[in-house]
Amino acid sequence: MLVHAIIGLPYNVRGLSMGYYMMSCPMAEQIVQNSVDNALRADPTLAAGLIRMLFHDCFIEGCDASILLDSTKDNTAEKDSPANLSLRGYEIVDDAKAEIENTCPGVVSCADIIAMAARDAVFWAGGPYYQIANGRFDGKRSKIEDTRNLPSPFLNASQLIQTFGQRGFSVRDVVALSGAHTLGVARCSSFKDRLTTPDSTMDSSFAKTLSRTCSAGDNTEQPFDATRNDFDNAYFNALQRKSGVLFSDQTLFNSPMTRNLVNGYAFNQAMFFFHFQQAMQKMSNLNVKIGSQGEVRQNCRSLN
Repeated sequence: MLVHAIIGLPYNVRGLSMGYYMMSCPMAEQIVQNSVDNALRADPTLAAGLIRMLFHDCFIEGCDASILLDSTKDNTAEKDSPANLSLRGYEIVDDAKAEIENTCPGVVSCADIIAMAARDAVFWAGGPYYQIANGRFDGKRSKIEDTRNLPSPFLNASQLIQTFGQRGFSVRDVVALSGAHTLGVARCSSFKDRLTTPDSTMDSSFAKTLSRTCSAGDNTEQPFDATRNDFDNAYFNALQRKSGVLFSDQTLFNSPMTRNLVNGYAFNQAMFFFHFQQAMQKMSNLNVKIGSQGEVRQNCRSLN
């Protein structure tokens, strides 16, 4: 029998439940957490990669691990889209899946592993811990053309609100989820256009910093804030100083629709954490597949 009521989650998702693997694979969550902890101890920058992987997976066909499927001779998969070429953390999911398959084969989906790994990465980096329900099935479709629906770093606040709103996210969710940029970096190719014309929304000294970064080439990385491996509210403080890296970051402070939320999170980290965990629960439940809509892959990179 499917459990419909999910305690502590923002809304109910049919087919998902807390403790979904309690009887069938009780060590699943611990195995995922151990894989994440071991990987992040060796390379803390992978925390941002795992969170980004969840977002890039869920925003396309729902949280169904379609991002993990490799391309075949007949199909170019999502992971080979230009928007996804810089994704990192696949090996963490593979490691967790391999150990889980040795313990309880054919039970735990790759989609659930991605959702658990992103949650554990947030917590490992100093962010809030949030509960998620499990029971997602893995999707059977992964096509490069679907990635055109990923939000561009060039969108303004109105466009971001519209894009996320089509998937059920509120304005508050948009700003809170953008706070995931408290971790990680952006490549010069995603913000160099801001440097070609005078931009009054960018601090002049920060503009010089970005120019120096880009002088080394399009793939050069710029941290989103001064604490790239710490989950905190420094990202929002940077926006207040007109030091957002991406156009889609700084627009959140520039727009009257979102500025008060930015200011609120810059002032009150606990409020940001609370709203972020709610938004991540919602993201983790986006258009999930259950039963015959999907499968539990034996190998996350290929269909059964």
